[in-house]
Amino acid sequence: MAAGTRHWLRKDDPDQTKASFPELFFDLVFVFALIQLSETLAADFTFGIAAEALLFIFALWWVWIHTTWVTNLLDTELAPVRLLLFTLMFFGIVLAIALPRAFGDQGLVFALAYSAMQLSRSLFALYAFRQGDAGSFMTFLRITIWLVISAILWIAGGLSEPHLRVVLWMAALAFEYAGPALRYWLPAIGASPAETLDIDGEHLAERCALFVIIALGETIVTTGKNASSHLDAGGTPLVLCLAFLTTVLMWWIYFHDGQEKAADKAEESREPQTTAQYLFTYGHLPIVAGIILTAVGEEFSLSHPLEHGSYHHALAQLGGPILFLAGVIWMKKASSRLLPYSHVVGICLLFGAFLLVPLAANFTMQGIAAAILLLVALWEYVALRRFRRAAA
Repeated sequence: MAAGTRHWLRKDDPDQTKASFPELFFDLVFVFALIQLSETLAADFTFGIAAEALLFIFALWWVWIHTTWVTNLLDTELAPVRLLLFTLMFFGIVLAIALPRAFGDQGLVFALAYSAMQLSRSLFALYAFRQGDAGSFMTFLRITIWLVISAILWIAGGLSEPHLRVVLWMAALAFEYAGPALRYWLPAIGASPAETLDIDGEHLAERCALFVIIALGETIVTTGKNASSHLDAGGTPLVLCLAFLTTVLMWWIYFHDGQEKAADKAEESREPQTTAQYLFTYGHLPIVAGIILTAVGEEFSLSHPLEHGSYHHALAQLGGPILFLAGVIWMKKASSRLLPYSHVVGICLLFGAFLLVPLAANFTMQGIAAAILLLVALWEYVALRRFRRAAA
């Protein structure tokens, strides 16, 4: 690459593999967005709202992970790249403010903010690679064209009535999510060649781990806020302990054995771009979605601890941990080629717990979910100790 065009790109420096302060500052927008999402879902969580919730989770994750891919390639300590992140932060705040009423009168605002984040970031990357690195430039050209098409669907949805809006936005997300898998194929110029982007797998792994911490942190914030609002309720102390235990167990299950192996896999792979897409771009989505839904379930338990559960509450209380464990299985299987049987059993037990929903109160369902996660964590911990002792 020509020397004059490398100044915006990430340097070959060990310090550049670490998340930078501008990136961490950018992440603060998503703390706000996740809190907005969690509170919106807890206010009126039905099966229909659950489908809309997944749409929002998919959208928030996609705009964040794509930004992370770009900052993986660029030097975030430079002023132009920082200005890009600040611009994205502003659009992100607008998006988060519009989110609770995105299927009401703020649909167009949400669509415009989302599209602005996607397109401005992609155009910036296109400009950064305009000379010298033809492969990366063509990859971002394809990405930009795909995002223009999806932006049309987003904006059309924002201008439509709510039922059609759901369809158009789901189509836009499906189109965007298919992009990396199809390598952004376009007529006449075809698909992007594999491994065209010089990514840093260690950096991507750290950034995704930090986003998991953000999601878990949002759970703690939401739990603490709701517990303080229901101090007079009889079951609040117990549910607070169960909710905190659940959050700690999710942290343990993700970080104790899986995250470091995923980072090593991404760093040592001969196909870092493909591996990163599999492990992080797609693989971390169910992990993050599961944490967010678990936070919603904990809010139900805190608000109405003694109330008999319902299936739409259980969809968050039990469905959140199911999604989380499924994502962790994906990550651990891909990084170590070993299937964590404890996680599989945990998912089966969580599905079985749905049979108890009509018979149990909300705090009981919260306790069952926490107990199953505790079983998964202990089983894996003991199994790993025995495996390492045998290997030694």
